[in-house]
Amino acid sequence: MISFLIAAVAVAAIAAVFDLRTGHIPNWLTLGGLALAYAAHAVLGFAAGGSSGALSAVLGALAGMIICGLVPAILFALGGMGGGDLKLFAAIGAACHVTRGLEAETYSFIAALLLAPAYLAWKGTLFRTLTNTVTLVVNPFRAKAARKALPSELMSWFRLAPAIFIGCAISLASHALHF
Repeated sequence: MISFLIAAVAVAAIAAVFDLRTGHIPNWLTLGGLALAYAAHAVLGFAAGGSSGALSAVLGALAGMIICGLVPAILFALGGMGGGDLKLFAAIGAACHVTRGLEAETYSFIAALLLAPAYLAWKGTLFRTLTNTVTLVVNPFRAKAARKALPSELMSWFRLAPAIFIGCAISLASHALHF
């Protein structure tokens, strides 16, 4: 349903504002969005097909949460993404189910790939960040004695929630305009 995608866009918009202002996405927003997604799917599923419809809708939300949270969970475990971003992707997956959730997530990562270099260039740290990225990628393949340590102050951090909002909005636009 497109209404769940509209809700995902709204939650992502609020998350983007918080992320840009504070650097954090509040739990009440992500976990509340997750709980509301389950509740709304259960109610609408029950209205459409009784208890089996409710179960089917809730299982769809669970699958969306797990599958859409998988890659962000790996990135979070590796230190490449914040916990708020992970919970936001999980909430979007629960609201939109697997297919639309993955679509919104894919658009979000594409938006991040386009926004991050522009942001880093604006800050004047693009080339330093690219050098640090190469070091991070190459380090695991070097002998332990040859590995370089990067101090945490040289690491760049990118607010991902605005890109998640853009990805959700593009997904909504593609479904609303049927392209």
